[in-house]
Amino acid sequence: MLRIEETTDVCVIGAGHAGCEAALACARLGLRTVAFTVSMDSVAFMPCNPNIGGTSKGHLVRELDALGGEMARNIDKTFIQSKMLNASKGPAVHSLRAQADKSEYSRSMRVVLENTKNLSLIQAEVAELILEEGKCCGVRTVSGITYRAQAVILCTGVYLKAKCFRGEVVQHSGPNGLLAADHLTESMLANGIRILRFKTGTPARVDKRTVDFSKMTEQKGDVPIIPFSFGTNPETIQKEQVSCWLTYTNEETHRIIRENIDRSPLYSGMIRGTGPRYCPSIEDKVMKFPDKTRHQVFIEPEGLYTNELYLSGMSSSLPEDVQYAMYHTVAGLENARITRMAYAIEYDCIDPVQLKASLEFKNIQGLFSAGQSNGISGYEEAAAQGLIAGINAAMMIRGEEPLILDRSEAYIGVLIDDLLTKETLEPYRMMTSRAEYRLLLRQDNADLRLRKYGYRVGLVSEQDYERTLQKERDTAAEIERLNNTYVGTVPKVQELLEQHSSTPLTAGISLAELVRRPELSYEAIAPLDPERPQLPDDTARQVNIQIKYEGYILRQMQQVEKFRKLESRKIPKELDYDQVKSLRLEATQKLKAFRPENIGQASRIQGVSPADISVLMVYINAYNKEAGK
Repeated sequence: MLRIEETTDVCVIGAGHAGCEAALACARLGLRTVAFTVSMDSVAFMPCNPNIGGTSKGHLVRELDALGGEMARNIDKTFIQSKMLNASKGPAVHSLRAQADKSEYSRSMRVVLENTKNLSLIQAEVAELILEEGKCCGVRTVSGITYRAQAVILCTGVYLKAKCFRGEVVQHSGPNGLLAADHLTESMLANGIRILRFKTGTPARVDKRTVDFSKMTEQKGDVPIIPFSFGTNPETIQKEQVSCWLTYTNEETHRIIRENIDRSPLYSGMIRGTGPRYCPSIEDKVMKFPDKTRHQVFIEPEGLYTNELYLSGMSSSLPEDVQYAMYHTVAGLENARITRMAYAIEYDCIDPVQLKASLEFKNIQGLFSAGQSNGISGYEEAAAQGLIAGINAAMMIRGEEPLILDRSEAYIGVLIDDLLTKETLEPYRMMTSRAEYRLLLRQDNADLRLRKYGYRVGLVSEQDYERTLQKERDTAAEIERLNNTYVGTVPKVQELLEQHSSTPLTAGISLAELVRRPELSYEAIAPLDPERPQLPDDTARQVNIQIKYEGYILRQMQQVEKFRKLESRKIPKELDYDQVKSLRLEATQKLKAFRPENIGQASRIQGVSPADISVLMVYINAYNKEAGK
């Protein structure tokens, strides 16, 4: 038998949202990169909801773009509806969400991958990791071809030993009938990698021609459209949008589910994997919230060239006959023809506490992991990790320091830190409430926060970086000008204040002070400001937000300083926690299991108390002094 062996720099296992970003990052940084996929048709595939962004997830996409990732640019090319969620609330929770043409999104991303220098996309199933002396040196496919590499990135998504469930019917396959990856788990286990078993699900799709939209509430997109990517010219994406629709389940829907709950694999014991708490199936909603008489169902188009509609909010693993009865009780879906039945999918993933903050395994040099294979849910969470893993694989090969974002710098930092310091008992989902410094980590300022890192590693061009620096300079200059420009009690000023139900002036006041009033804004006071410069919309938004929330922002920046003091206190890698006297048993066990890199991480581990942290800090001080550090 002819033995085939190839040599490359990086192997990426999987070409979903994490794999695409990881592979593109490595290739764009000059490394020969091979990305493996079980099917060329599953590149950047959206097996579940056909959208990008949403609450907190939009922050991740903007941050990914600021660092030089591809997701934001791709959705700007392929969206069919766009909305800024939570627009009536404060800027910390504003989140962009775009409905994608899912086929076009996948096709467009594949075009990018196939035309990127240094990148090869190969359809093959990886069956084995090649390890030599604790270092991952490549992979071997099911057919026996060996690829030697300096780094390997796991981006296996939901394909490892995947099973799909629909009532009593079980299929050994990945999403939408694609092949499962049935071999790699054994190799991972053989190399000491701890495996978890999780599950997720998806709702049915229906034929648009059989839906009665007159019984639903239309959900239109925003005008004007705000792009996801900081590099997209807003004028180029203003277009006609496709509507989504809102309807509800009812008591009859719930009755059918309750009467057939014993036939659900979730409740019969057929499914062993743990599902996402914050994206429950319709069975879970009905059974866990019996007081609710209805649940929202968003009807979302899957693309411009298909009649399929996605029933967001009604994922299920119930048998087909129950699904038909259940869906037909929903207003507007009484005669809907189901084109694809709902199903649950169970899959293997890793316990992420085995990773460093760089997303490299602690005990296996050169092996990185990103995406749903790290026990998370969501395209955006996956893509963000993929980019970081790709960057850090490249940094390792170059012999440079890894890019590690902390909780005060990015939602990406919050995401990765949570995976490293909290027990992953269910698929992790990003939420704004997880970020302690969310007023600083707004989606509108992701470029100001993170462009410098993308430029430093080599994924952001000098031109794009200079554009961000100019935005920063223009914002600061305009805020200073407003602080030093005053208006008096003249009729024109008083009339404008009256129009906005704002208190009249009794003395002169700066324009910045007017902007700080809740009922006013930078835009509202424009008629009082003849010297106002013509600023781009995103710069004007920065001026308005930074002036209005100046006090809160300064307070959070002070909190960040305290946080960074703990983050800077490194814990010696060789520290023996059993030797730390006065540590509680639970704290000792947790610290040994998680092996935190610094005091900040240690303080966020569940089961480690403030008293334990005090004991640990005293011990480390003595330890370092004795070691002469």
